[in-house]
Amino acid sequence: MPREAVIADPALPVEEAKKVDAALRPKFLREVIGQRKVAERLEIAVAASRKLGEPLGHILFDGPPGLGKTTFATVLPNELGTSLQMTSGPALAKPADLLPFLTNLEEGSILFIDEIHRMPRVVEEFIYPAMEDFRIDIVLGEGVNARTISMNLKRFTLIGATTRGGMLSGPMRDRFKMREHLEYYSVEELAEIVRVNAAKLKTPITAAACRELAKRSRGTPRVANSRLHWARIYAAAKADGCISEEVAHTALDMAQVDAEGLDKNDRKYLETLIDVFGGGPTGVEAIAATMNIATDTLTDEIEPYLLREQFIVRTPRGRLAMPRAFLLTGRVLPKSKSEDRPGPSLFE
Repeated sequence: MPREAVIADPALPVEEAKKVDAALRPKFLREVIGQRKVAERLEIAVAASRKLGEPLGHILFDGPPGLGKTTFATVLPNELGTSLQMTSGPALAKPADLLPFLTNLEEGSILFIDEIHRMPRVVEEFIYPAMEDFRIDIVLGEGVNARTISMNLKRFTLIGATTRGGMLSGPMRDRFKMREHLEYYSVEELAEIVRVNAAKLKTPITAAACRELAKRSRGTPRVANSRLHWARIYAAAKADGCISEEVAHTALDMAQVDAEGLDKNDRKYLETLIDVFGGGPTGVEAIAATMNIATDTLTDEIEPYLLREQFIVRTPRGRLAMPRAFLLTGRVLPKSKSEDRPGPSLFE
């Protein structure tokens, strides 16, 4: 149950979404719903760390936004009874930016670096000896007067989170003892997350409403939390405060979230790909420029779900709209285009 960069919701300002996320996040591994195989492996690693009196090995979490990478990073210090320091790859422009975090680490504490794939190579190389030997090399002076001082660090655990594991260099990836890929959640898991979090918010909700919110949450707990927050607001304003299936349905329709979990930006993406580019194939940069949205936003937040649900595919020539996208948007798939799309056409 999640965090990373908060997905925009028309009904939920970003800062408020962050506060809601933090309040609903589990505190211990036993409270985590979903990702059970990952949680079980982490429980074993935690138990071994306690028995051996050693810090956890360095851990890398990768996967789409909102699936729980930051949650696992915040849960582990609670399990171990140690401290946590948090930063992000873009905030570490030079090695000096990393020094305060490394020098303030306690024995066995955890340093979490979000978006670690965006850490500059010079910082990455600086942290190698810290990860391997718990020491850092500091260069003082310049030119012929330069000298290197080696400083020992307390033993610590580095946890990295990335939505783009392929952008990490091989040497960086190899230094992580555990590498865990987080998968999308099932509707049942999301429904349970909605039920538990509604109870934390002291909001009555029916089982059918939990499932309705879960079905429209794109397999992502953070999105489910966002949908729950909006349904709770709507129920308080327009109903008796209880979220029924009808209330959930109406609330999400008002937020322009359809039965497939797609919001207005998802549908705009598909409409742009079909109406402007004839269904593709076309490059993501061209789609981003036409929509006036950053390319990273498309590739990190919008495309993963569209790819997973087979609304689009990636080809060597660019993005290609699938028959399901034409059906959803009410467009007709030209016969000349149907041959370009893998699998049987829904329109033949």
